[in-house]
Amino acid sequence: MPEEKNTSASVINVSQLNIGYGETLVLKDIEFNVNKGDIFVIMGGSGCGKSTLLKVLIGLKEPRSGKVMYKDTDFWQAHPKKQIEIMRSFGVLYQGGALWSSLTLAENIALPLEMYTELSIAQIKEIVSLKLSLVGLSGYEEFYPAEISGGMRKRAGLARAMALDPQILFFDEPSAGLDPLSARLLDDLILQLSDTLGSTVILVTHELASIFAVGNNSVFLNAETKTIIAAGDPKKLLKQSNDPRVIEFLTRGEKTIRSQKA
Repeated sequence: MPEEKNTSASVINVSQLNIGYGETLVLKDIEFNVNKGDIFVIMGGSGCGKSTLLKVLIGLKEPRSGKVMYKDTDFWQAHPKKQIEIMRSFGVLYQGGALWSSLTLAENIALPLEMYTELSIAQIKEIVSLKLSLVGLSGYEEFYPAEISGGMRKRAGLARAMALDPQILFFDEPSAGLDPLSARLLDDLILQLSDTLGSTVILVTHELASIFAVGNNSVFLNAETKTIIAAGDPKKLLKQSNDPRVIEFLTRGEKTIRSQKA
């Protein structure tokens, strides 16, 4: 189990969480805190429940039991109107970017602003340009998703996730399908935006480069035990953990990486 932390700065406090599909238990006894400004990594091997846990955090799947506290509100016990209010403080970048192919980048980013605000067309246009500029896509407003690269689509998806100035950004395998250079540029962008905007970031990934490049806090899920077997700064886990399952994952058997523990 992860060590107990001071929850005074917590924006998310998860306790005694159990998650399943039908008769199948996926995760049990999940407990962790995410503090304001964290880049918090949910990591582990294939089939350990990373994406399932993310769905519970963003309100797409109800857990069997346990609490997901957003500050002083238990999300899954809250009134639906309160749940929607909390969800509007999220920005989510899905694995494929999830852009509407029939809309331009500008139209994709404008969509949540049109749906959830009463801003004028001119104000929305200004915000769209700003968000695209933040992710390095200034001048691409009229491009369609099919006309740009995979890395650019991920950045456009990030711009849309930021459209409503969310307090918390969720990323589901953001580097999936990207070449190493594009993945590194996306990692750099996540760090830059976290520092500039002060957003809290929750990152689901199994990519070592991203884990070590951006994460300052984490939980490690294990498919066999169905729970958390390690927690903390990934770089410290690499150096300090004595659990062979954690070491194997964080090194992938590479002696050059493991030598950092020495």
